[in-house]
Order: sequence, then structure tokens, then C-alpha cells
Amino acid sequence: MQRLKLTQIGNSIGGVLPEELLAKLRGEKGDSIYVTETPDGFVLTPYDPAVAAQVEGGRQFMRDYRDALHELAK
Repeated sequence: MQRLKLTQIGNSIGGVLPEELLAKLRGEKGDSIYVTETPDGFVLTPYDPAVAAQVEGGRQFMRDYRDALHELAK
């Protein structure tokens, strides 16, 4: 478990991510981190859940039309 320190940043409150945690998230200065609320608490991720849903939709489309896509690739 990691502890995050909250600090005043202008008129907002921000959290400071330790280098080790930032490395695990593969994040750098200026990147976005997404927070998702789950029944067990909150999840921090560098991946946009909306993009993940779109990617899954694309995968489903490719599964559904596999034969047609195979023919078009010839």
C-alpha cells in the first residue's frame, strides 16, 4: 500500500505520486491518470476507460465480421 500526501496547489488540492508508483503507472509529467470508482474503492489507471470500451467494440466487430475481413484482405 502506498500513502499519498495531499497538498495545496493554487486553489485546488493535489496528490503527490511517489516515483515508484509513477513508474508502475508508466506515467510522466503532463500525462493523465484516470480514477474509477468501484465497489471496493478507487482505481488509478493510465488507461482511459472510454478508449478501452471502444477497443473492445472494435475487437467484437472484427470477431463478428472475421470472414468478410479475411476476404477483403486478399
